[in-house]
Amino acid sequence: MSVDKITPSDSRISHCEANLNGQTYHYILGVPKNGNFKATVFLIHGWPDLSYGWRYQIPFLIKLKMRVVVPDMMGYGGTDAPCSPPADLRLYSIKRAADDISELAKQLQAPQIILGGHDWGGFVVYRTAQWYPKLVTHVFSVCTPYTAPSRHFISLADMVNGPLPQFGYQMQLAGPELEANVRSYDQVKGFLKALYGGKSAQGKPCFQPETGIDMEGLNTIGLAPSLNGEELEYYTKEYMRHGLHGPLNWYRTRRINYEDDLKLETKQVIQPVLFISGTLDAVLTPGMSKGMEASIPRLKRREVNTGHWALTQAPGEVNRILEEWLHEEVLGERCAL
Repeated sequence: MSVDKITPSDSRISHCEANLNGQTYHYILGVPKNGNFKATVFLIHGWPDLSYGWRYQIPFLIKLKMRVVVPDMMGYGGTDAPCSPPADLRLYSIKRAADDISELAKQLQAPQIILGGHDWGGFVVYRTAQWYPKLVTHVFSVCTPYTAPSRHFISLADMVNGPLPQFGYQMQLAGPELEANVRSYDQVKGFLKALYGGKSAQGKPCFQPETGIDMEGLNTIGLAPSLNGEELEYYTKEYMRHGLHGPLNWYRTRRINYEDDLKLETKQVIQPVLFISGTLDAVLTPGMSKGMEASIPRLKRREVNTGHWALTQAPGEVNRILEEWLHEEVLGERCAL
């Protein structure tokens, strides 16, 4: 059964801009036809994605009478991508993202919001719920488990050489290689194809979590099953706006995020939380979510039999789980499915 999705020029959505704490953000806005909505949902994307990564969830949530707000995060798509230096790298921190979400909610006159995230967006929504507990009423995260603040700084190298070798690709992203060598339209397209499952002429994956992207085969990568056709062209054009500098800066803020975490008043997420695990996710592996209940008393777990790109690989199942949870936790009625 096909699942409804928006297109970039879809009449059901508007493309909007807002000045948030001095930076211009692009965001998608979707509202029920009659203008009446029961709640406001913010959807936060990760890397290497865009607001359009939520294309299957936006129309579904509008049908549930939700107002849907989906920003391109700092450095991505139509949102500003300040070069750092000279700009402060803190512009790409999780705390800054939380502050900008709060400001956008204020400008949209939303005193309370539901917050959903995927990939980096998952990290953002957990922390935003902690920084702004009166604003965020409910949280859901697809693929991204909760990571509690740490008292001690753990470098990326120590993490990769220790418990999370599958984060080795982040060493490549935080370094200068990709940013310097992925510049042309075809190079950006190849970069995206590699990360969305494209393979070499020899049939080998062009991205490995432990090592990153195979730069030598960037221009000869085959079809990417999770991003192709017009959608691949749209992503490529959006990434060509600013290049990779902005998105990759998110991987250069580890110490900044650690220092911000030290200021949090609590390590718990007190709101109701839905965590949807991707059973085949090779980076955010299901085992990483062990023990989340200790930090999230009102946690509900669900899973989909898919990899990291669950939002588009299994949109029907993700939406079904979201609908059930929203009816139980937000709309005050149990969904009959």
